[in-house]
Amino acid sequence: MALYIRDEAAAHLASELQKMSKAPNETETVRCTLQHEIDSIRKEALLRERVARIQHRLSAHMGSRQPDFDMKHFTDEM
Repeated sequence: MALYIRDEAAAHLASELQKMSKAPNETETVRCTLQHEIDSIRKEALLRERVARIQHRLSAHMGSRQPDFDMKHFTDEM
Protein backbone atom coordinates (compact mmCIF):
# COMPACT_ATOMS: atom_id res chain seq x y z
CA MET A 1 0.00 0.00 0.00
CA ALA A 2 1.48 3.32 -1.05
CA LEU A 3 1.73 6.20 1.37
CA TYR A 4 0.02 9.40 0.32
CA ILE A 5 0.60 12.47 2.45
CA ARG A 6 -1.86 15.26 1.64
CA ASP A 7 -0.23 17.98 3.71
CA GLU A 8 2.53 19.59 1.65
CA ALA A 9 4.70 20.50 4.65
CA ALA A 10 4.45 16.97 6.07
CA ALA A 11 5.27 15.47 2.68
CA HIS A 12 8.33 17.72 2.44
CA LEU A 13 9.47 16.68 5.93
CA ALA A 14 8.99 13.00 5.09
CA SER A 15 10.98 13.41 1.90
CA GLU A 16 13.78 15.27 3.68
CA LEU A 17 13.96 12.66 6.43
CA GLN A 18 13.99 9.87 3.86
CA LYS A 19 17.03 11.41 2.19
CA MET A 20 18.81 12.02 5.49
CA SER A 21 18.12 8.52 6.83
CA LYS A 22 18.70 6.84 3.45
CA ALA A 23 15.44 4.92 3.86
CA PRO A 24 14.27 3.10 0.72
CA ASN A 25 10.98 5.06 0.56
CA GLU A 26 8.79 7.50 2.47
CA THR A 27 6.57 4.73 3.80
CA GLU A 28 9.55 3.10 5.51
CA THR A 29 10.65 6.52 6.78
CA VAL A 30 7.25 7.18 8.37
CA ARG A 31 7.07 3.64 9.78
CA CYS A 32 10.49 3.94 11.43
CA THR A 33 9.69 7.40 12.76
CA LEU A 34 6.39 6.28 14.25
CA GLN A 35 8.04 3.24 15.84
CA HIS A 36 10.74 5.46 17.31
CA GLU A 37 8.15 7.77 18.84
CA ILE A 38 6.18 4.85 20.30
CA ASP A 39 9.37 3.43 21.83
CA SER A 40 10.28 6.84 23.29
CA ILE A 41 6.86 7.26 24.91
CA ARG A 42 7.01 3.75 26.37
CA LYS A 43 10.48 4.40 27.81
CA GLU A 44 9.26 7.66 29.31
CA ALA A 45 6.34 5.86 30.96
CA LEU A 46 8.67 3.18 32.32
CA LEU A 47 11.00 5.84 33.69
CA ARG A 48 8.08 7.59 35.40
CA GLU A 49 7.08 4.29 37.03
CA ARG A 50 10.65 3.62 38.19
CA VAL A 51 10.97 7.11 39.67
CA ALA A 52 7.61 6.72 41.44
CA ARG A 53 8.76 3.41 42.99
CA ILE A 54 12.03 4.99 44.15
CA GLN A 55 10.16 7.95 45.63
CA HIS A 56 7.78 5.60 47.42
CA ARG A 57 10.64 3.56 48.90
CA LEU A 58 12.47 6.70 49.96
CA SER A 59 9.33 8.14 51.52
CA ALA A 60 8.75 4.93 53.47
CA HIS A 61 12.36 4.94 54.66
CA MET A 62 12.53 8.64 55.56
CA GLY A 63 9.12 8.91 57.17
CA SER A 64 6.40 11.38 56.47
CA ARG A 65 6.93 15.08 55.96
CA GLN A 66 5.96 17.51 58.64
CA PRO A 67 5.25 20.88 57.03
CA ASP A 68 5.31 22.67 60.40
CA PHE A 69 8.72 21.20 61.36
CA ASP A 70 11.03 23.88 62.81
CA MET A 71 14.60 23.05 61.82
CA LYS A 72 16.06 25.90 63.89
CA HIS A 73 14.35 24.67 67.02
CA PHE A 74 15.45 21.12 66.26
CA THR A 75 19.12 22.07 65.81
CA ASP A 76 19.07 24.37 68.84
CA GLU A 77 18.05 21.41 71.02
CA MET A 78 20.90 19.26 69.73
